[in-house]
Amino acid sequence: MAQEIERKFLVSGEFKSQAFAQDRIIQGYICSDRGRTVRVRIRDNKGYLTIKGASNVSGTSRYEWERELPLAEAEELMKLCESGVIDKTRYLVRSGSHIFEVDEFYGDNVGLVVAEVELTSEDEAFDKPSFIGEEVTGDRRYYNSQLMKKPYKNWR
Repeated sequence: MAQEIERKFLVSGEFKSQAFAQDRIIQGYICSDRGRTVRVRIRDNKGYLTIKGASNVSGTSRYEWERELPLAEAEELMKLCESGVIDKTRYLVRSGSHIFEVDEFYGDNVGLVVAEVELTSEDEAFDKPSFIGEEVTGDRRYYNSQLMKKPYKNWR
């Protein structure tokens, strides 16, 4: 099984000048049940279907399966999604041997900026860029599937 291992952080500083790439992402969820999600994503005129399993106790690791789809198929699948959508720009920032994915959210999640780093093991060391703030790994409120249901604007 494909295992996704990542840690997630709030962003508390300037990061855009350090980004080497950026993409706009729109995504919805066919299923956002606890322990399993089925996501449809449109990124750079390409579609993706992703299935994720339950996170481990720390929230660092979980099963992930993803396949690229033709854009037209992804657009059709978006019509089957639960209400709500995630709209964000993803910036890629190198730090040492890792790449941080920094997501700046829009719509009902405007004002939220989070960074994730994918790892090969849960205890892998990595260099934190200066914009990294509080760690929120395992905090379900920051899962995109939860931000769709309980947007950031309602937290404040």
